[in-house]
Amino acid sequence: MMKRSFLAILGLLFIVCISQAAPKPAVIPVSNIWTINTEFAHPQKIIMQNESTNQLKRYWYMIITLTNNTGRDVDFYPNCELMTDTFQIIPAGKGVASIVFERIKERHRNRYPFLKNFNTADNKLLQGEDNACDLAIIWEDFDKKAQNIKVFITGLSNETAVVEHPVAKDQERQPIKVYLRKTLELSYDIKGDPALISGVELQFNGKRWIMR
Repeated sequence: MMKRSFLAILGLLFIVCISQAAPKPAVIPVSNIWTINTEFAHPQKIIMQNESTNQLKRYWYMIITLTNNTGRDVDFYPNCELMTDTFQIIPAGKGVASIVFERIKERHRNRYPFLKNFNTADNKLLQGEDNACDLAIIWEDFDKKAQNIKVFITGLSNETAVVEHPVAKDQERQPIKVYLRKTLELSYDIKGDPALISGVELQFNGKRWIMR
């Protein structure tokens, strides 16, 4: 248990170090680099009842709208993680039953009638406003001791960079290469009492593009 906790902390510290030391995304991308236009609604909570135990469980989700204005169809292989300041990293969709998405889809059917699940989205984004795509990103509830979270979404751009690992080396004692992707980072503070099933809200702190 202690070993797993140590490795989790080490991994998070590595992410922080890489984020701080990594090159920044290009201000003016070259012609073969693209970034999808991304709009997002801030994370909301949804509370579901387990049919077998009758216990309530909280999930978090956000809806993003992607519009491909790059002038060409592009490949789309997204990934999203929620990270807390208590060293917890939650991949989108992990431990989330399909009924949770169905409930979210029903909740937003008027505004997002063609809502899709982020984890089962098509791997091709067609160009043009008519092909804009609404996706729901869903996470299990995060650590109740957390005071802030960050959401990282990759796959929205094909821009990449390579840096040297600050510690790990290969068999020839050379630093291992780490491949980074242009990533959208969204930051939120946690307000209220997370111990109460409906007693917590998220306060938006800002967004930025990073290489991660």
